[in-house]
Amino acid sequence: MQQFGFSNPDEFFYLQCLKKCQQLTDKKLINILSVGSGNGELEVNIAKHLVENGIKNFVIQCMDINAKMHKRTESLAQEQGVAKHIKTLKADFNKWQPAAQYDIIVANQSLHHVTELEHLFDGIHSALTEQGIFITSDMIGRNGHMRWPEALEIINEYWQKLSKKYKLNHFKNRIENNYINFDCSKTSFEGVRAQDVLPLLVDKFEFELFLPFANVVLVFIDRKFGHNFDINNPGDLKLIDKIHATDEAAILSGKIQPTQMLAILNKSQVQKTLLLDAKLTPEFCIRQP
Repeated sequence: MQQFGFSNPDEFFYLQCLKKCQQLTDKKLINILSVGSGNGELEVNIAKHLVENGIKNFVIQCMDINAKMHKRTESLAQEQGVAKHIKTLKADFNKWQPAAQYDIIVANQSLHHVTELEHLFDGIHSALTEQGIFITSDMIGRNGHMRWPEALEIINEYWQKLSKKYKLNHFKNRIENNYINFDCSKTSFEGVRAQDVLPLLVDKFEFELFLPFANVVLVFIDRKFGHNFDINNPGDLKLIDKIHATDEAAILSGKIQPTQMLAILNKSQVQKTLLLDAKLTPEFCIRQP
């Protein structure tokens, strides 16, 4: 991330929004939309970051279906002193019809919960101004956050070598002697169409920046099993580094595909796409079912 000027996903959103706003100094009002905004933490922080950098002529519209989350967003915005820059919009992103044009559209970890992706992407495309940008951080792996067979093969190689203490699932409070390739989408909308996100974006938009990352390593460092590893234990660090190196090599070779991405998209190509590696184009990172 650092080679593109940021160190984490939140900073990615702040900086891209700031950069675009600084390009639109002649606009009376800069309209920003957040798709699936949840409790509004990111949106309030973006607003604070923009104000702190001298941008005052903007409104962020937070779109979510959950009215309780809107109340939390409004309360947080008031608390942080940016209430006049934050508006809420109660809507289902599966049925949303845009009623305005936006200079920036943000989707932070929301796309992998959408069943009607084609409809949503059509709406985002039509709602973007000609020079507008669509900024997203999201999951692009297999539906339900399962692993495809070729990634599962690598996971199992490492899993068989782990001692029991590393196999404790903190969500289920159980030891998983064999890795369970669980499908989250069977009981919720979690990852319901994750594997369709990237190919549909490729069909509908042009990429200004595409930063894909991680597959196998996420299983070992996520909220279920990550707590089993100790950052102060050199042996644990060495193992995670080894898994990560295996992961990156397999992604670059095309054996497996990344499961997460950060991306900036446009309606039309304005410049050559910025890539992490020349091979890691959006097309290269699509895993066909």
